[in-house]
Amino acid sequence: MALFDASALAGKRILITGGGTGLGKGVAEVLVAYGAEVHLWGRRSEVLEKACAEINARHGQRAHYQAVDIRKAELVDAAVAQIWKEHGPLTGLINNAAANFIAPTKDLSPRGFEAITSTVMNGAFFTTQACGKRWIEQGLKGSVVSTLVTWIWTGSAFVVPSAMAKAAVNAMTMSLAVEWARYGIRLNAVAPGPFPTDYAWKMLAPTEDAKIGATQADEVPLGRYGEVSELANLMLLLLSDACDYLTGETICIDGGHHLAAPSTFSGLTKLSNEAWSKIRASSEAASAAAKSQRSA
Repeated sequence: MALFDASALAGKRILITGGGTGLGKGVAEVLVAYGAEVHLWGRRSEVLEKACAEINARHGQRAHYQAVDIRKAELVDAAVAQIWKEHGPLTGLINNAAANFIAPTKDLSPRGFEAITSTVMNGAFFTTQACGKRWIEQGLKGSVVSTLVTWIWTGSAFVVPSAMAKAAVNAMTMSLAVEWARYGIRLNAVAPGPFPTDYAWKMLAPTEDAKIGATQADEVPLGRYGEVSELANLMLLLLSDACDYLTGETICIDGGHHLAAPSTFSGLTKLSNEAWSKIRASSEAASAAAKSQRSA
């Protein structure tokens, strides 16, 4: 269903981290359909190039990409500077890049913890700061939307690094909403429930044992998974000029999932060590496959 005028985002230039696949790519195409120009970031050039080619084939040359490791502040700042120089100032940012997997917290390595938190928390801050300081210096308005989870309110067993990092981004959203409001910069966030994407589901539901609570459609009061277009409609509103008075909020879009429970991975406390071994093997295989695609 079309809720907005076709030119609702005309003149908007929006950066989407984690934009080459899954929700990021799906949201990007909807934003372009409403007049926006999008810049997709990720770590795999070939994936980003393919995503842009698909979007541009349907909507004209409105999608661009850069391979950027958002965990490194200097690379983020350089890439944002390149956009400003070659295309013009951004008007919006979607902090969508994420990393996650399920695991007993006692078995987490420091490297595994950092792989998640550095992407989710550090990456969101570095990218938000790089855009925000330029908006402030040039007297430009801007809108930041971050993709969070309902675990920012409830916490969640077995995905502790993700829950911690997303909660930090929620704190950033509220804090900067106040600090940067006088510059005309708004910060909001969305907290989606189950919106299945290929890679995320391989990491969060790699075996039948792991398909519980947080990843089951029949645990959602509305009885289904969310659709990308629904999430995109919400983000479109937050990035547009139609709700310029809204800032500092995280809006849940989950079909009532977190209100009904279990929307977390608490049910996995019942699993045996053998089941966890299978889950770990499946997750490692999915991660290895993704790495081989990046290096191909």
